[in-house]
Order: sequence, then C-alpha cells, then structure tokens
Amino acid sequence: MIKTLLQDEWRFLTFRPMSQAIRTHWQAYLIFGLLFTWLAGIGRYWDNPRGELWQYLGLGSVAYVFVLALFIWVLLAPLRPKNWSYRNVLLFLTLTAPPAVLYAIPVERFMSLANARTANAWFLGLIAAWRVALLVIFLRRTGGLSRAATAVATLLPITIIVFVLALLNLEHVVFDFMGGIRPEQRTGNDSAYVVVYVLALYSFIAAPVLAIAYFVFVYLAWSRHPR
Repeated sequence: MIKTLLQDEWRFLTFRPMSQAIRTHWQAYLIFGLLFTWLAGIGRYWDNPRGELWQYLGLGSVAYVFVLALFIWVLLAPLRPKNWSYRNVLLFLTLTAPPAVLYAIPVERFMSLANARTANAWFLGLIAAWRVALLVIFLRRTGGLSRAATAVATLLPITIIVFVLALLNLEHVVFDFMGGIRPEQRTGNDSAYVVVYVLALYSFIAAPVLAIAYFVFVYLAWSRHPR
C-alpha cells in the first residue's frame, strides 16, 4: 500500500492520472497528505523569528488546509464541476503539500541574507506555480470544466486568498514594507513577502473582472443543466 501511495503521489505531482487505490484507500492518502502539510508548516517557520508558537508547531498549516478546502469547495460548487465533494478537494490540497518542504531548506545558513531572500522568493514562485498547474489539471480532469471556466475557477480563489492573507498580515511583515523594516527584523523570507504584497495588489485589480466572469459561468452551468 505504501509503495502504491508513493507511486500515486509521484504521478499526481507529475500531472498523470492516479490509480484506483485512492478511491478505496482515500483515508491513507489523506493521512499522507496531512503529514506533509504538517511538516511543510513546521519547515516554513522553524527558522523565522517572527513566527508564533502555533506556527512553529505546524498547526496553522494543518488548520489552514481544512479551511481552504471548504472555501474552494463552496466557492466553485455553483459552477457544477463533476465529482465535486469536500473530501475530494481536501485530498487534492493535501497531496500538493510535499513540494512545500523546499521551505524547510535553511538557505540562510549557507547564503548571504540577500541571496537567501532571492532563493526563498524562487521557492515561493516554484511551489505556487506547481500548485496552480495541479489545480488546473484537477479542475479539467476531475471536475470536467471547460478551459474558460477552469481559468476563472483557478484565478478567482487565488486572488481572494492572496488579498485576504495580505489584509490579515499573517506574516507580520507584509505591510511593514510600506514603512520600512529595521535591520534587526530582516529575514531570508522578506523577498517572498514582497511577492505576496505585489500579488495582493494585482488581485485587487483582477477580482472584479473575475467575479463577473464567475457569475456568467455559474449562470451558464445552471441554464444548461437545470435541476
């Protein structure tokens, strides 16, 4: 079972169909995904001086994935994708966790602070792009959405999530860039935080357009297949 699970995870991360084992042993896949979600959460904050205790323990990432799954499930349900359930969305999100272990690489230990910031920004971009690509495949292959609907279903949750995270200022630094950060407060993650801040600005601009397109596709989905 472990061998099958690891092979399926590799297939999933390389955009290939998984075996039927995920249907009959979905609990094992969920535990595997939650384990990596927890490890990724610990790795993200273990060397961050601005983290809170619950973040150091990885509890924030585990709680976040359940909330995120609920958000995406509810938001995209009106588009009427196929095989759409909270369990399937949660499974998908947890199985995207392994690449996030890149955050645990202590680049600050063997790089200058400037290079560490660059490396962490690249890690953030790589993991984000990888997960977005996986979401596109999930919505197309499992959800059966059209290409245009998939584009909206992919971008709208991302814009909302990025903007909300920036507003909540969960990293305790996003808005500090507007006023400057003292030298003793700088970390190797600062460039990644700048990326979040810039994405939040673009999300604010794109959200109205995506919202209009979203309601258009909701109308089309229900008019074609009314219940």
